[in-house]
Amino acid sequence: MAIISNATTIADAGAFSVGLGAMTLIKSLRASNAGTLSFVHGASSVVLDGTYPIYMFRFVEIHPAELNKDFTFNMSIDSGSNYNIAKTSTVVEAYHSEDNSGAGLGYHGSYDLAQGTGFQSLANAVGNNNDDCFSGELLIYSPSSTTFVKHFMSKGSHAQGGGTSSSHTVAGYGNTTSAVNAIQFKFTSGNIESGKVQLYGIKDS
Repeated sequence: MAIISNATTIADAGAFSVGLGAMTLIKSLRASNAGTLSFVHGASSVVLDGTYPIYMFRFVEIHPAELNKDFTFNMSIDSGSNYNIAKTSTVVEAYHSEDNSGAGLGYHGSYDLAQGTGFQSLANAVGNNNDDCFSGELLIYSPSSTTFVKHFMSKGSHAQGGGTSSSHTVAGYGNTTSAVNAIQFKFTSGNIESGKVQLYGIKDS
């Protein structure tokens, strides 16, 4: 028996098919001891405007040059001249240590912002052992809107220094009704030694 919604089959003989919108790879940046990775609309084939209602950044094996640094992002409304959009956010962390000495789940208030213009943490205290890294995704909704604030959500997994698996879920909004046209990523200090950030546009389903 098939399950049909709005004339679309979403389950048939146990197989599910869910349309979340077509994803288009726009730009991929690979770090090699880079201080920052920036995506600026109109530069180097980057699209960050009304072409897509949702933009997704995918982080693949982001490795810091220095130990226990936070991986962060910020937005710009002036093509990257300033990354200083006021943001309000909330952060939830789940963690578990390799040696089973500690585990927990809870609100992580020290990493949220209340109309702060600084960079928002997406992963805290990322380790820099040879096998440590951060991977995850960041969604930004309607960055080109001149009516609404700019909502964002992020989820990722990283290895902290000392052998702890940590997962951060971050959500919030950039408090501006100006069009956001640039996004920058960096660690709180030190370079991004290696890793890749990919920008996708997501069309309506």
